[in-house]
Amino acid sequence: MINRIRDIRRQKGMTLADVAARCSPPTTAQTIGRLETGTRNLSLIWMNRIALALEVDPELLVRGDTAEQAKMVARLTDVGAEALTTPRDAILPSELVGEGTQMAMAVETGAGDYRSGDQIWLRQMQPESFSKLVNRDVLAPRPGGRFVFGRLIDRDEHRIALLPPGIGHRQLVIDSPPWLAVAEMLVRKL
Repeated sequence: MINRIRDIRRQKGMTLADVAARCSPPTTAQTIGRLETGTRNLSLIWMNRIALALEVDPELLVRGDTAEQAKMVARLTDVGAEALTTPRDAILPSELVGEGTQMAMAVETGAGDYRSGDQIWLRQMQPESFSKLVNRDVLAPRPGGRFVFGRLIDRDEHRIALLPPGIGHRQLVIDSPPWLAVAEMLVRKL
């Protein structure tokens, strides 16, 4: 079993010291670090204490070696969708049903219907399914590890046209994307 304490802690914007202070009873940042890296065994008691401090269910702290974890691959900023330098595990609030690789995108700057702090959960689709995605928000890969996010407004055999969210953006045309990831779930903090 591999634990996901670090991924969840980072996604919540917490430091080791923050988690340690929120444990009941409080502990040290060094102890939390050792539990994260596996140099100290994650007992059931520790798992419950850390889950309470992170405000998640204890079973989210561990994952099996067999299932592929959804990845946070991009973020939406005021200049558009940007690839993360290193994809990281995305903590899925509930399972999305269906086929295809799951991924997520963090919204850092609000645009259109999306607000800063939102997470957009996406499912990767192959070219034969692109016709079903017209008028849906999609993430499209571009050369050099870049992305474009927007409403799929047109498609033909080889090209797609996307309209980024927000006011004043021009449509972007992409030639032969190998896949598109359709937005399926919006996670917004209340």
